Amino acid sequence: MKILLVEDDLPTATVLSEVLKAEYYTVELATDGQNGLELATLSNFDLILLDLLIPKLDGINLCRKLRAQGIQKPILLLTAKDHSADIVKGLDAGADDYVTKPYYISELLARIRALLRRGQTELTPSLLNWENLCLNTISAEVSYKGQPIFLSPKEYSLLGLFLRHPQRVFSRSEIIDRLWSIDATPSEGAVTNLIKDLRHKLKTMGMSAELLETVYGLGYRLKTPPKAKGGEQSPQTEAKRQTALAAINKAIERHKDTFTQRVTLLEQAELALHQGQLSSELRQQTSNEAHKLAGTLGSFGYTTGSKLAQAIEHLLLTNKNLTSKDAVQLSQLINQLKETLSQPPIPITVEQFEPIQLPLVLAINNESFTQQLKTEAANWGVRIEVATNWESAQQNVSQSPKVILLYLNQQKSEQKSLKLLHKLKQQFPTTPIFVIAEQDNLTQRVAVARLGVQGFLCKPTTTEVFQVITQVLQSSPASAAKVMILDDDPTMLDILSNLLQSWGLKVKTLQNPQKFWEALISTTPDLLMIDLEMPTYSGIDLCRVVRQDPHWGNLPILVVTAHTDIKSIQQVFAAGADDFIGKPVVGTDLITRVINRIDRSRVQQKLKT
Repeated sequence: MKILLVEDDLPTATVLSEVLKAEYYTVELATDGQNGLELATLSNFDLILLDLLIPKLDGINLCRKLRAQGIQKPILLLTAKDHSADIVKGLDAGADDYVTKPYYISELLARIRALLRRGQTELTPSLLNWENLCLNTISAEVSYKGQPIFLSPKEYSLLGLFLRHPQRVFSRSEIIDRLWSIDATPSEGAVTNLIKDLRHKLKTMGMSAELLETVYGLGYRLKTPPKAKGGEQSPQTEAKRQTALAAINKAIERHKDTFTQRVTLLEQAELALHQGQLSSELRQQTSNEAHKLAGTLGSFGYTTGSKLAQAIEHLLLTNKNLTSKDAVQLSQLINQLKETLSQPPIPITVEQFEPIQLPLVLAINNESFTQQLKTEAANWGVRIEVATNWESAQQNVSQSPKVILLYLNQQKSEQKSLKLLHKLKQQFPTTPIFVIAEQDNLTQRVAVARLGVQGFLCKPTTTEVFQVITQVLQSSPASAAKVMILDDDPTMLDILSNLLQSWGLKVKTLQNPQKFWEALISTTPDLLMIDLEMPTYSGIDLCRVVRQDPHWGNLPILVVTAHTDIKSIQQVFAAGADDFIGKPVVGTDLITRVINRIDRSRVQQKLKT
């Protein structure tokens, strides 16, 4: 698949390109928004990866122009952590998703895969089969009868192109447009040679059936397989990963010295501030450079450097006039940053390519069908553990499952399966359970319905099962919940509000603590978020007030505080708070804590009723 990367920071763009190429994506780079707009309209891309702060045409306006021109390909934003207002603007302008800098490679790749799946006209998994040939787009591996086939990036992309579009005829020029970047456009003879090389490698592995057919005068098309058998997922190839990592780390090594040069601008601002001659123009320019460094350094293995650059940016962004004390602080931050950059970066490892922990689905009985589900699970963003009976489920399940699948086999003991179902409902009262049956039988449906099961599926395909699982996991109980935020700092209110609203939560903000009780009664929130230090009434005062009222005794309370020492946190919990989050607020941590607290509260209320 072909990705347009719009990024003006050359070191970041180089490393990110290597990461994407390691996953067998074709990458086209644009270093400014205007160039990105031209490339997006000239060539056919499957996804656009877009930095927000780019010259000539910024990311938000580029999003608007692309959507205005009818370009509907997925757009993934790359942005700094604490610019939630910009994220909201970007999503409103037409972007589909975002990743904050510095990002985890596994998260970035997972979001890219999710958007590419979403961008397809049909909802299909990423495990592509043709007879005994299997291509796994998650691990970027190809196997035939379970044996790995080592393809070049172009051969892999060519195979994936035809497997994703089994009925379509591709001309040589269309294949060139899909597989090569604009500045490396080959002749049509290169396509002929590429197809010849792919055919040769497949035959070498023992594949006798012809994969591609030539449609004379038009191009090439995937042939109908002689047998409709699914292939096996190939084992992860260590050699492929190590080759990719070597290329990425080589790019990091090539560009790491440029960071020391970029600190020169920060030192110029430092000197000007000490002399009382820091102009607004140089201050803004230095702030922008610190912002870019904050996003770039973390991706290059300098996590501490990223935090220091972010602190420099915040210092320069303040509305107040900078004093001699600020000049000393700026000097300290720059010296710490230079010291950090004098050390070698933390190299990217194989583990960073591994997918993040996926939601667990427990599948019980019918080993053959559940093994099929397990093979395709990662492509649908879930993890499946298989159990043959109740004892196996109790012993082998590593954590509480998000969904349970129980195969009801009528040919064997139906009563035994129903008893197992009853045990599952007792053990996991709030977990959705789906029964998979071999026959559509009303008696079975009634028996299952009486046990309060979520759904009944009769002879479903694996795709139908995963579609049901996906719908259940996406319909979080916390969706459309109301959150009330109390903070005397209007900037913090704006940041927290935008962040929570971007996740679909309804938000009520309040700046004046004296109006707290009136606002609480009128809002009836599902969760209360309170700043610890406020004038008139502190966060601890208001926590105690809420807990004294029987009506609000179980309302989840999250305290936001810069004081995370043991004594302060003990006071927070003693006052009745459920949780706390430290400043500066990290978006992912905040969202996780808020949604988990709301979900837990609603489950408890449901159990009580």
